Amino acid sequence: MVTITKGKFDGLQRLSNENGVIAALAIDQRGSLKKMIKEAKGTEDKKDVEDFKQLVSEELTPYASAILLDLEFGTPAIKARHEGCGLLTSYEKTGYDTTIAGKLPDLIEDLSALRIKENGGDAVKILVYYDPDEPAEINEIKYAFLERIGAECRTVDIPFFLEPITYDSKVTDSSSLEYAKLKPAKVKAAIKEFSKPRYGVDVLKLEVPVNFNYVEGFAKGETAYTQSEAAEHFEECSDLSPLPFIYLSAGVTAELFHKTIAFANQHNVQYSGVLCGRATWKDGIEVYGKQGDDALREWLRTQGKENITSLNELLDAGAVPWWTKYGTLDDVHVVEK
Repeated sequence: MVTITKGKFDGLQRLSNENGVIAALAIDQRGSLKKMIKEAKGTEDKKDVEDFKQLVSEELTPYASAILLDLEFGTPAIKARHEGCGLLTSYEKTGYDTTIAGKLPDLIEDLSALRIKENGGDAVKILVYYDPDEPAEINEIKYAFLERIGAECRTVDIPFFLEPITYDSKVTDSSSLEYAKLKPAKVKAAIKEFSKPRYGVDVLKLEVPVNFNYVEGFAKGETAYTQSEAAEHFEECSDLSPLPFIYLSAGVTAELFHKTIAFANQHNVQYSGVLCGRATWKDGIEVYGKQGDDALREWLRTQGKENITSLNELLDAGAVPWWTKYGTLDDVHVVEK
């Protein structure tokens, strides 16, 4: 039996659907979304980013159990979300300082786990870039950083979602065949490290352990893995994690992400949902930039809705409740903090 505090338990339940699965929409992008909208529209305005997020929230949260947003550009979208849709809130600054080695994380100065909770957040989300093979003096900074976040979330009694994005400090192109061959070991190392109780993580928001653009049968050119090798990586990662985990879409197309989730289903991976962002709404940016609000709304009501509802069907077919890693719901012992 696992013991969980009431605040964390209630937060996880609010983020889940009736089956205990986290069918979440992610739109906490800030710098990258601002850049994409500028490229599509030709102008740069904070309100454009806010409006885009708000429209996505209004139209797609009826089909999501939760939405991931930021407080920098996402406040109108938070207010616009559908009743019953849970809220994850980003705590980290967007991007990282490129002048310092290690892609070190940093927090938004005027935010805290307490303030996230006071603003209606059901969970704190932190993204950290992680290369398990970098020097200890870099990774120890990240470990201590995450220990502090975990302690803060325990004190406030709010779930902690950690998103480790793996990389290799010696490989500049993370989309390359060279990195694709390294990726499974990096993702497994991240799972092993950040599942440790010292970090206080409640849910891991994970990359899939392979680059599907290099999987035999899905690749258009060179391959890094056979389908059986890819399946083995999925299964090993699932078995490695003692924590509930969900998959992120990592900017791939809706079509490829859906194929990825179908592949996980086929191999009985014990994942508990998704936090899917760009795969759901990215193609709407060009519509918004060139044709405006009404055109985007129509796109969201048609193609955007199709992207998210077809993904939900895959989750219904294969995802497991977040408490599965602990046994049944009856095995989760809820206590007051």
